[in-house]
Formats: sequence, C-alpha cells, structure tokens
Amino acid sequence: MVTLEGEHIYLRALEPEDLDFIYEIENDESIWELSNTQTPYSKFLIKQYLDHSHKDIYEVKQLRLVISSKDDNALGMIDLFDFDFKNKRAGIGILVKNEKERNKGIGTEALMLLVNYSFKRLNLHQLYCHISENNKASISLFTKQGFKKVGLKKDWNLVDGHYQSEFMYQLIKD
Repeated sequence: MVTLEGEHIYLRALEPEDLDFIYEIENDESIWELSNTQTPYSKFLIKQYLDHSHKDIYEVKQLRLVISSKDDNALGMIDLFDFDFKNKRAGIGILVKNEKERNKGIGTEALMLLVNYSFKRLNLHQLYCHISENNKASISLFTKQGFKKVGLKKDWNLVDGHYQSEFMYQLIKD
C-alpha cells in the first residue's frame, strides 16, 4: 500500500534540488506569521538543513515533505513537527506556495495523505495544529479532514501591530 501518493499529487522527501524552492518559501515575508519567522534564512543554512534532512523522524522529531504534482513540480510543503514518540502525537503544518494553486484540492489531498501516513505508518494516536482565527482557509481545510477545535489562545500572536488569537485543533485516531 502506497501511503504518500494520491490521485493528483504525492509527498516526497526533500532533495538537494529543492534549495531554491525552500529558500523562496522561508524568505516570503507574507507567510512569516504562519511559521512565527522574523528573520530571513540564508541559502547556506537551508543547504545545511537539506544535508541533514535524511535523518529519521525519531531522531530529529520532525518530518518535512514536499507536495509534488505528478509531473514532479514542487507545489508546497507539509510538515510533522514536535514529534512525540512516547505520547504518539505530532503537530502538522501545510503550505501551498503559489496562491493561484490554493483552493484547488492540493492541500486537502496532501493533508489526507499525511494524516493516513501518520496513523498507519508512524502509528500516531493524534495530530494537532495551531491556526490563526483569521485563517478561514486553513480552518476549513483541517475541519474537513476531521480535526476538532479544542482551544483558543487569546491575543497569542502579534501581527502587524495587532494581536490575533489562535485556535488549537486535534485529530485523534479512532
């Protein structure tokens, strides 16, 4: 059974050729609030990260995958982070890079693939995510996949001089 390949996309490991793609994502200030980034990343640092990206999720506590079209175009990234083997849980984050490619099912398919992989291959019990109260697209994406809102962190993130609250969502394996 292939768990990381869908009908229109597949999820793959990072490759050295992804340097420029990751550099563009990590240095796109319009999405820094999503990842709590405040400073740019150099190509040198990203290359070092890529050089170590082969390490096992159990060692580095994260898994970053490229969302790729069937014709091998990198469309975005999807991550497991804060991997907790003992408690069988991880955080999950997703980004479709090009705004024109959003709301076309790419994120839905990628999230479904990673959720299935997490529960079937990694034997996780739960996944969670944190979403800004203003990010309606992400709220819709995660709730369609079965994630439930379990909390609100009031005035959690300072964005452009204004505090925004953040929701926490969980998906617990049946």
